[in-house]
Parts: sequence; structure tokens; C-alpha cells
Amino acid sequence: MTIANLEKLLAAGKDSAMLRFGLGSAYMKAGDHGTAAAHLQRAVTLEPAYSAAWKLLGQALTQLGQFERALEAYDRGIAAAESRGDKQAAKEMTVFARRLRKRQEG
Repeated sequence: MTIANLEKLLAAGKDSAMLRFGLGSAYMKAGDHGTAAAHLQRAVTLEPAYSAAWKLLGQALTQLGQFERALEAYDRGIAAAESRGDKQAAKEMTVFARRLRKRQEG
């Protein structure tokens, strides 16, 4: 689905974590990290256990240079993933967070 189609669904009142994740993902692919982060933040507000949204939010915030917020997103995403037994997502976010912390130290 295109961004325009997703935005139409949102405008029609079909707000959901999945729709916000779709919008966030589409905006990330389009290079609009700020809009992506806003939609992804809404996704995790609607569904705090949505580990994929936390991971993409961390990536969007990293692209925006908001490293502390990105680390917070990864940490919350790891907790969400672990609570749902999603070991792969937790492992990926752990790697992203470790790389980001190293980058900040160096």
C-alpha cells in the first residue's frame, strides 16, 4: 500500500497500531524519518508490546540523531519482545543498542 492509501485509512478513523506501523515503515523507506518516528511512537502508545514497532522506532530515532531516545526505544522493545517470547527481535534490538552505545562512547 502507498503512503497516500495508508493516510486515507488513518483519516477515515481506522487508527491502529498496525496501521501506524505500516505508515512508519513506509515513511522510513521514503526517507522521512521524522514522520516515521511520529507514527511509530503512536503505534507503541496504542500497543506497548509491539516489538517490531519499537525496533523501527529505534532505527528512525537513530537516523534523526536522537540517540538517547533511540536507546530508550530499543530497551523498551527488548523488554516487550522478551515478554512475548520473541527472542529474535530481542536479539536484534540488543545488537542495535550495543552498536549505538559504542558509537556514543567513541
